[in-house]
Amino acid sequence: MTSEIDVSAIVPVAQRMQDIAELAEEYIAALDATGRSFEILFIIDGDKPAAFDSLREMAESDKRIRLVKFAKAFGEATAVSAGFRLSKGRVILTLPAYYQVEPESITSLIDDLDDCDMAIARRSPRSRKSTFEVFRRRLFHWLIKVSSGESFSDLGCAARAMRREVLDETPLYGEQHSFLPILASKQGFRVREVPLAQSTRDYFEGRYSAKSYLHRILDIFSVVFLVRFTKKPIRFFGMIGSITFLFGGLVLTYIVIQRLFFGVGLADRPALLVSSLLTVLGLQIFALGLLGELIIFTHAREIKEYTIEKIVN
Repeated sequence: MTSEIDVSAIVPVAQRMQDIAELAEEYIAALDATGRSFEILFIIDGDKPAAFDSLREMAESDKRIRLVKFAKAFGEATAVSAGFRLSKGRVILTLPAYYQVEPESITSLIDDLDDCDMAIARRSPRSRKSTFEVFRRRLFHWLIKVSSGESFSDLGCAARAMRREVLDETPLYGEQHSFLPILASKQGFRVREVPLAQSTRDYFEGRYSAKSYLHRILDIFSVVFLVRFTKKPIRFFGMIGSITFLFGGLVLTYIVIQRLFFGVGLADRPALLVSSLLTVLGLQIFALGLLGELIIFTHAREIKEYTIEKIVN
């Protein structure tokens, strides 16, 4: 979708929000200062009457404000996805519904798109957090770097700007918007971290439940698989299947040798059953990789594996 709007700012108003009307005014003032035409979409995730009423009052007097309200709470990821689909601007700006960075600094992200395709905020300097929070953040980004090969230091910051081509060329589903910089980089887009001042009103302590940490770990594995093995599933399933098959086969061979040459009985030996199951399981996992390769081959004409930056003549 294209239009004459320069910037579409998307603000998902979900479970976590903070002084939303005041924050909206500061976002609008910052975007006004750029001299670009813009729209700002507030996606209300479910029943939040206070936030909805205050934003609706603002929208009635400023047509640049667009308000979308979900019938029920679907989560922040769904709100962001809806904002992507409804946006009209050539540049997409995602912003949190709470204070993470100073609102007036968001224009730096838009300005940086002159030299890159996606600019993501890195809060600097960071306010002091607990030792556990610092360890958790560093461990998370270390896992991202080791598993995907991409080095980012603040993927938890929701302030990001990107050209519309990044969204058009990068497939997303579920909660993958958090890892959009990684996926965009793997598509060949230029992604840059931009240091922005952390808001003095960022009071979030960063405490999450064990379930949230588990979900984040699973999300990392999901993104790594998509980045490394989507086009060649045999490399992933073949590796796992081969290791499983070889381990089971070696144990099974050892048991057979004991039976044939040393007269060791096979009865009451759980290792025989386990090794047999591992051997069969390894073959099945390997076959799953071959099936994935067959599916990729069948749909090869529909899969675009490159991103064109420029064509001359």
